[in-house]
Amino acid sequence: MTSKTISNGILRALGIITAIVVTLYFLYIIRSVLAYLAAAAIVALIGRPIVLFLRGKLNFPNVLAVVLTMLFMIGLLVGIFALFIPLLTEQSKNLSLLNIEELQHSLNTLYHTITDYFGLSSHVVEDVIEDNEIEKNILQGMDVGFIPDFLNSFLNFLSSASMGLFSILFISFFFLKDSKLFQKGLLTFIPKTKEQGTINSINKINNLLSRYFVGLLLQIFILFVIYTIVLLIVGIENAVVIAFLCALFNIIPYIGPIIGGVLMIILTMTSNLGADFSTVILPKTGYVLIGLAIGQLVDNFFSQPFIFSSSVKSHPLEIFLVIIIAGLLFGVVGMIVAVPSYTAIKVILKEFLADNKIVRSLTENL
Repeated sequence: MTSKTISNGILRALGIITAIVVTLYFLYIIRSVLAYLAAAAIVALIGRPIVLFLRGKLNFPNVLAVVLTMLFMIGLLVGIFALFIPLLTEQSKNLSLLNIEELQHSLNTLYHTITDYFGLSSHVVEDVIEDNEIEKNILQGMDVGFIPDFLNSFLNFLSSASMGLFSILFISFFFLKDSKLFQKGLLTFIPKTKEQGTINSINKINNLLSRYFVGLLLQIFILFVIYTIVLLIVGIENAVVIAFLCALFNIIPYIGPIIGGVLMIILTMTSNLGADFSTVILPKTGYVLIGLAIGQLVDNFFSQPFIFSSSVKSHPLEIFLVIIIAGLLFGVVGMIVAVPSYTAIKVILKEFLADNKIVRSLTENL
């Protein structure tokens, strides 16, 4: 091997590494655009069954079907946002700067009521959590002065997200209008010999993920109905909004239900501040816990197995392991995208590596 061959090999390797680094940096710079494209793809997959129904069953023109689907989804989004207006209006009175001292006093009263009811003294609790600085601050007086700043930051986030929402809706419209748009763009990078396999994979992925996201909406709706009934029976204000918010956390597998349950319990207790703890707050919290348990039992033994088996055609244990691994590697975001990503990978592997024994065993139901 001559020195010229070695130097050419080194230069080629450096060129490849440089190209990879530049590409990764470019993708990092346009990460917001990639996020818009991913969100728009999800919206298009959710709206795809509606477009197909309007075109196939009602013989609507393609553009009209897409426009009606987008109007329906925008109306649904506006309706969901409108649900939160009464809750935000009511809470803004309590969380305003003028009422911060009153809110802090109410939270401290609730904390001392709980400790007194269970026979715990402040010294005992302080000894148990003496190494936890956050808990020390809570015991010394729940300082909620940060809440107005948090709300201001949240409102700024909403205003900046308006451009992102418009971009997602705009891209979604064209994804729905021309269902082959993404496919055409992808095929420009695919060799001719692999085009048919790629087309088959895209069609299969679209069908499976459309069913998955629709099933996910059904799962959230079932929990929303259960939580709403429970909160209405218990007599919690803004029951519909709280139920929807807590059900929405189930998008995050395994962790989401815990977050939603804790949030529902906190809102239940704080909505009854000033009432007697043993006769009002504790019984209502117990009823809400029972409702949460019923909702999770229905979700774990009916909704999730139905969605996983009929939409993405994967065994629940298989899905559980995939979600846990994705969570360990990529955190909460990994857990959310684990099932769609795993489904797409399985379809691609079946299309191009169907003769492999491992691939055959994993994709026998596809």
